[in-house]
Amino acid sequence: MALRPVQVNIKALDASAVGRFWAEALGWSAYSPGVTTYAGPPGGLVWPDPVFVGVDVVPVPEGKSAAKNRMHLDLNPTSVARLLDLGATPVDVGQGEVPWTVLADPEGNEFCVLEPREIYRDTGPIAAIVVDCADPRAMARFWGEAIDWTLLRVSDDHAVFRSAAGTGPFLDFSRTSEPKTGPDRVHLDLLPDHDGEAARLRELGAGDLDLGQGEVAWSCLVDPEGHEFCVLRP
Repeated sequence: MALRPVQVNIKALDASAVGRFWAEALGWSAYSPGVTTYAGPPGGLVWPDPVFVGVDVVPVPEGKSAAKNRMHLDLNPTSVARLLDLGATPVDVGQGEVPWTVLADPEGNEFCVLEPREIYRDTGPIAAIVVDCADPRAMARFWGEAIDWTLLRVSDDHAVFRSAAGTGPFLDFSRTSEPKTGPDRVHLDLLPDHDGEAARLRELGAGDLDLGQGEVAWSCLVDPEGHEFCVLRP
């Protein structure tokens, strides 16, 4: 098995502007190798990054719906005022009184700015990629077979993964009672090191996804709860 998360894919009306926002928010650089805008560590484009999960912003003709995204980023502590100056806005997703701050990027994609947490001290600017789900234990079974990251802990409320090297962000499947209501605006892109991984994922319970993408060089799939993801070319 050699399949790993390499980027968080965000759909946007203005991919260049949203990509620049995320690059500045993370203290990274924005690169435009094609039609997408990729936010990754500064110093020149290295893809896939050996440590971090990048952010790839893809242009689409439709804007975000009012529904909360099923996937969001948790950021390590940074200046909320600076993010607001960059174009972020405060949002209320029913979080109530919490020690973190919930914001949205310029096109409404939610994210959180965390308070200091020792567990995230060495992750880089992205502390965790958080996915809403109904059954974390089921997600642990599927994703534990799907990717080469290590399952660190699992309970009725969370299934938490991190790269086997113990670097970069965590991947947290967090239980919620809210159902999936539409296509995902934010999803994971996975990179295999050989062909055949998409077929293996189908055997594990993944399904094919047709959003009108036509003939493309990657495979569009959904996990057993309907979370969308793509398997890129080796």
